[in-house]
Amino acid sequence: MNVEMWVRALKAARAGAEVSQEALATLTKWSPSTVAAIETGRRRPTMEFAVAADEALSTGGLLAELLIAADRQRLPTWFVPWRHHEEQATRLCEFEPCLIPGLLQTDDYARAVISAGGLNSVDVVDELVTIRMDRQQLWQRAEPPQCVFVLDEIALRRPVGGPAVLDAQLGRLLELAVMPSVRLHVVPLDIGAHVGLTGGFLLAELPDGEQVTYVEDVARGHVIDDPEVVRLVGRKWDSLLGEALSTGASLDLIRKLKVTP
Repeated sequence: MNVEMWVRALKAARAGAEVSQEALATLTKWSPSTVAAIETGRRRPTMEFAVAADEALSTGGLLAELLIAADRQRLPTWFVPWRHHEEQATRLCEFEPCLIPGLLQTDDYARAVISAGGLNSVDVVDELVTIRMDRQQLWQRAEPPQCVFVLDEIALRRPVGGPAVLDAQLGRLLELAVMPSVRLHVVPLDIGAHVGLTGGFLLAELPDGEQVTYVEDVARGHVIDDPEVVRLVGRKWDSLLGEALSTGASLDLIRKLKVTP
């Protein structure tokens, strides 16, 4: 199963239900241009869209199941569960001590990160960069999740990809920060030790109120829903927010670090 086959399944389901492309857009509350882009392969379907299309076309969850199968072939197996949590989340909180978070990365910055050390072939780098950029489709939703990002100041200073790539990345942060659904905070270097020095993490709040967390080790990522672990990560998150600069002061710092206007 791949995305092309998923699109064929969507078209077949729509034809069987005698629903036009425009009518599907109305039923799913997505724009006609988005539905057209998905059906022509110019935009990757999200789980949110698949679930809405299943409901609109009375397919009993088939499109969602097929999209999961397509992702299993495309994504690292350990990342698939988090990808679907991320797509359904109403709120996302992320802390990163060393890098700009993937949801905020430019193409060039992501490419520099993924190609570092020469561990991946050119084809694998291209595919992983595409996947990372696909995740950012959540910014195009009619109602994107509320997202709060806390970055260590070192992540803003490390010249990933070189000075020009970093400068463009800082510009991207400033662009995203004006979105109503995005808040950025920076933990300044003069704080010294803080609870996030041991590693980054994400917290997702799902529509039913459940919270899950995602952490990575040197080899893979892990989705954890154990309440005790989630509470611990939540305490770390609260501590980091307490240490971080305000949104306004954080954006001022990013502007000072950015070289070009």
